Amino acid sequence: MTSTEIAVHAELLDCLQANLAVLADRHHGPGTHLALGAPLRFRPTAGPDGLPTVEPSLADRLTDAERFLGLQVTAQWQQVTPSRLADLSYYQHGELYVMADAYDLPWTPYRGQQHMEHSFLVSSGPAGAVITDAYRNQTPWGNAVPGRWELDWADLPTADDVVVLTPTATVPAAAPVVDVADPAPYLDAYARHADRLTALRRLTLETWLLTRSRKLHAGFLARSGAPVTGEAERHLRAWDLLAEQTYLAMRRAERGRREPTGLLDRLGQALTADREVFGGTSPGQVRDTVAGVVAAVLGTNTERVLAEPELTLLPGFDSMRLVEVVARLEQRLDVEFDPDDLLPENLHHLDSLCRLAAGSAGATGGTT
Repeated sequence: MTSTEIAVHAELLDCLQANLAVLADRHHGPGTHLALGAPLRFRPTAGPDGLPTVEPSLADRLTDAERFLGLQVTAQWQQVTPSRLADLSYYQHGELYVMADAYDLPWTPYRGQQHMEHSFLVSSGPAGAVITDAYRNQTPWGNAVPGRWELDWADLPTADDVVVLTPTATVPAAAPVVDVADPAPYLDAYARHADRLTALRRLTLETWLLTRSRKLHAGFLARSGAPVTGEAERHLRAWDLLAEQTYLAMRRAERGRREPTGLLDRLGQALTADREVFGGTSPGQVRDTVAGVVAAVLGTNTERVLAEPELTLLPGFDSMRLVEVVARLEQRLDVEFDPDDLLPENLHHLDSLCRLAAGSAGATGGTT
């Protein structure tokens, strides 16, 4: 096997994002992958061992790939053998996005050490399978480093998921969104969990994911022309230190030592600070975003919408276009409007539509 470097910001990405990033940059240009950082989220869901988790599913990441990277799922299979994988790549679809157990992947340090879902790209080469894997991380068994490797198809395990991702003509415009829920229930679940080692092992992954996603958001903002402030740099450093402290606490617990106090308090403070550091927005930004969406749906320009805020007077505005405006705003702001607020009097004028958008974003911590 041989390894070569891959030019994406791998240190900001989780193991599902890393190889979506490679495809995004290949099809739409260097740096496209940073749009994955547009949303800064904290929306825990039910996880293993009775603990909430921020770990995204494959479906979540594929939705993000279409929404932010211009990559659309056009085919997908489960439980694909290596020989079938070779056929799909060689005869039909070219390079494939694959999910499999890292325990069985020979180029990763997790081989024979830890079971976890891991992504990679595979295509057919003269000698067999050509693997691309942009994941970067330090592990107890060595470093995972981005690279490309050539293997025999038989060296690959059965894939849990195989996905064909096709580039769209353009990349959807992404706006920064901060969606941070109340952390109290999440923190309480970890504080009360009876198995402290299990809780700390899970929390180590959680803080790792949260830290990378905050850095990715900062990377997106910088690429969008908003340089990272000193306050944001200090905040990101605090996340780094929190992730490191959580890892040390886990290793101490593995040796039968007491965990440190104040760890969850520190996590709560970091989550609260997310909105303070990244969550600012202005009414003008909301208005420009809403007007831009309306203009795109009606096939006009933003200045025309701003000049005529009574939307019913704009050419082409009707109930069908209104449905599309609402759908696009929900996607652009990464929110879901309260159905009870979707009244004609809230949707026919730019000002009232802006109030609806700002209120929904504020309810989830979102910004434009």
